[in-house]
Amino acid sequence: MKNAQKADRFNLSSLLGDLQKGIFVIPDFQREFEWRPWDVRDLIKSIFLDYYIGTLLLWKGKEENFRALDCEPMYGFQGNSKPDYIVLDGQQRLTALYYACFAPDINFPKRKNPFFFYIDIKKYLAEEDDEAFAYDVKSKKWRTLLADKTEQFKQHIFPISILGAGIMEFVEWVKGYENYWKEEASSAAAIGDQDLAGLAQQAAKGAEFFSKHLLELQQDYQISYIELDKEIGVEKVCDIFTQINSKGIRLDIFDLLNALLKPKEIQLKKLWREAAKRLEFAETEKMNVYVLQVMSILLQAYCSPKYLYFLIPNQPKTIRHPDGSFEKKILIDSEAAFKKSWDDAVDFIEDVIQVLKNPRDYGVVSSNFLPYPSIIPAFAALRAYVKNGQIASRPDALRKLRKWYWASIFGNRYSSSVESTSAQDFGVMKKWFENDEEKPSFVREFEANFRNQDLARENKKGAAIYNAVFNLLVIRGAKDLDTFELPEYASLDDHHIVPASWGREHVGTDIHSILNRTPLTPTTNRNIINDKLPNQYLKEMFSQHKADDVWEVLESHLISRKAAEILMRDNFEPDDYYEFIDERQKTILAGIETLLIKERIDLSPDLRRLDEEIEKVELALRESIVSAVGEDEFLLPGWVKNAVEPRLTKAAKNPGFDQGYYETPKGMVEYFDLQHCKEVIVSKPYWDKFSGRYPNKEALAQKFNQLAELRNTIRHSRTATEIVRMEGEAALLWFREALK
Repeated sequence: MKNAQKADRFNLSSLLGDLQKGIFVIPDFQREFEWRPWDVRDLIKSIFLDYYIGTLLLWKGKEENFRALDCEPMYGFQGNSKPDYIVLDGQQRLTALYYACFAPDINFPKRKNPFFFYIDIKKYLAEEDDEAFAYDVKSKKWRTLLADKTEQFKQHIFPISILGAGIMEFVEWVKGYENYWKEEASSAAAIGDQDLAGLAQQAAKGAEFFSKHLLELQQDYQISYIELDKEIGVEKVCDIFTQINSKGIRLDIFDLLNALLKPKEIQLKKLWREAAKRLEFAETEKMNVYVLQVMSILLQAYCSPKYLYFLIPNQPKTIRHPDGSFEKKILIDSEAAFKKSWDDAVDFIEDVIQVLKNPRDYGVVSSNFLPYPSIIPAFAALRAYVKNGQIASRPDALRKLRKWYWASIFGNRYSSSVESTSAQDFGVMKKWFENDEEKPSFVREFEANFRNQDLARENKKGAAIYNAVFNLLVIRGAKDLDTFELPEYASLDDHHIVPASWGREHVGTDIHSILNRTPLTPTTNRNIINDKLPNQYLKEMFSQHKADDVWEVLESHLISRKAAEILMRDNFEPDDYYEFIDERQKTILAGIETLLIKERIDLSPDLRRLDEEIEKVELALRESIVSAVGEDEFLLPGWVKNAVEPRLTKAAKNPGFDQGYYETPKGMVEYFDLQHCKEVIVSKPYWDKFSGRYPNKEALAQKFNQLAELRNTIRHSRTATEIVRMEGEAALLWFREALK
């Protein structure tokens, strides 16, 4: 076939120009733009690091083919398209490049906001590649910065959209960045501030280097493509497309390193065969690479493939310092050092596996319910750092590590871009271990927004959040429905509460939601449920056992009394099923708050239940105060005001903090403890509103003190004496009656 195809290349500048003109269109049979923000970021990083990003396959178009394939512009394109090429392979890459470089003000796919992409220039010049390339939602704060070049220069932020803004604006930006720091250096020198002048001069040198690099990148970075002749038939083009999308071959970094290590007398595959049995719990083909990643994180904080090469003994790694100087560093200097680092990494991973399997800490009693094998390298490296590093308080660090784990799981943070996320987490967690004020933003977001999880849609066994809820139920101490004792964990599986046989007919695939699943042994599932509806098997349980015992077992499965009463309705219908699902979601989210947010995992089940009852009284007390105060301005006693305001100020730093809400009585009481509640109730402005509920201030103060003593004993893991517990439980009953 004459001129059927020809190979050629775009440079980056010309490709961006063609993207802006809209010469590339997407045929209807292509899937939608499916990349996530982190995929776009990684593409930009690859280009800036001069990596090969693959060859595009383009079909020179003509009008009849554009119509035949129902072609349309790529996602986000704005303007009048001038189609010239039909994209057969490379749609995701081209669309990602367009979205990043032209920043259309439309929502990123499957997101509620537009995103933008940028480079932290200081980190880029320091070769901190996993952290230098970033993205964020176009919030009001970021929109302000994107409109202010001077602030971009000051913060060393390079918006990727500058690449697509046109050559004049691009040149203006890079020259402006250089000149800004040169002027800062001159100003500092003029007032005699030599330290500031030195820093500004260093920044000016970096700006000059970065500007030169950007200009070279535009002209020199090449993207290869293959152009198919426009006269090729549509049927052949579709066949070509089908074949190229079914024959991907993955480069195995482990095999590559094995070959490179052989001249160093290191048999990597042999080392792995010796270690594999110890790590087989986590069923993943990548565990051999995970060992290398743990080594890499601990030695250099990064673990992407290019960093693994520096694990080769005597392989020099070039490090660029902020002042522009270079240093060569050897991470591993001998065969023995490599084997020692390997053995340590295997030990660290084995330790993490044992920790994850603990039914009281992480609840991964079976490999089937491990949320993310990909989180293991970061987890192992962080635990190794805590156990072997200079940590002020190991118990406190391990508590923070547990919070990191659950925030990462429920945030789906290890579903992609695992290497860069691992490197980032290793850095931010080290800071948090030493300073409580350095709590990572993703942990704060988890604490603030966990109730937004839509657990009803989690119906795929093996998915991270699905497995995490199962783990939570194990941690909660879900008891066997037959023996009313803790089960044999090795045989647990996720069985339906409302049987699948009923669900397939009435609610379809919704029957498989994790909210309709709970940990049971096959024997119990067969003997107790056996395809019976809950309105039969639960009633049988109540008829055969003490009601309090049955309620306790159901609550251990995070099935509330209200949920159980719904399940036991005589004519159980689909509406009842969805009502049960809604109620169980509330209970499980409350369980997440109790166990993971408020970190009461270490409490025994009886103390945990007692703590939950105390919390209900606390919430009722706060509600009674809000009701008494109404919409009026809160008249707080002086010491209460002094105690609460710093808490609100600290909380205001969190994303999503609603300043207006927390200035109201309803918002403010959320930061009260029991003593604050007491002081407000007995204060002069409000006592008249409560005096009919409580006999006198002295009796009220005594009950508050007794309840607070028990509460603090439980929450600070102190031993509760018999007197403290008896007086606290009596106060609990007293408040329940008073608050009815």
